[in-house]
Amino acid sequence: MQTDSLDGKIRVVDIKASIFADNDAEADRIRERLKAENTCLINVMAGPGAGKTSVLKRTVEAIKDKLNIGVMEADIDSDVDARKIAESGVCCVQLHTGGMCHLDAGMTEQGLKELGFEKFDLCFLENVGNLVCPAEFDTGANYNVCILSVPEGHDKPLKYPLMFTVCDVLIINKIDAAEYFDFDMERVMEYALMRNPKLRIFPLSAKTGEGFEAWINWVMESAGK
Repeated sequence: MQTDSLDGKIRVVDIKASIFADNDAEADRIRERLKAENTCLINVMAGPGAGKTSVLKRTVEAIKDKLNIGVMEADIDSDVDARKIAESGVCCVQLHTGGMCHLDAGMTEQGLKELGFEKFDLCFLENVGNLVCPAEFDTGANYNVCILSVPEGHDKPLKYPLMFTVCDVLIINKIDAAEYFDFDMERVMEYALMRNPKLRIFPLSAKTGEGFEAWINWVMESAGK
């Protein structure tokens, strides 16, 4: 949006609105390409330490014999997570954001190109660890997934509303540690559904595998398999 000052000499340009509009248009183009190639892209978001990589690793190990899977690991630096995923025997590329705290549609498109997404039934994007910025930018994914871990507390849907609003799925990870933390499962579900009544919620443990069956079934259904 652009406005003129009263004296006609100064223009105020809403850059943020323009950036989001351009990004959304590019994200829609990505979804059209994914649809044309019959590829499903799932964007996984969470705060640092919530267990994104652990959940993804156990997920791809469970379904890699049923689907062709590619994974994009996004971080400010390092290739630690990409190496962990590669141990599972699936194709993985590391995306460095150059200091940015999120991925946008343009970055995702570059990652999909490097991955060669056309040959995959399902692609995962592990976004940068952050509960704020990643929720603001549409990556072009078919589905958005948020992972919240028990040690983070049950109040996060109240503190970071946008993340829970834009996601299709909430994974509550590390339920095996629930007895050691002041975590109220009923309350976190209540808060999350208050933000998004259509949210699918899967309590699970990436460590023990508890609760994974329901999550895996959702992934397979979402990938059209």
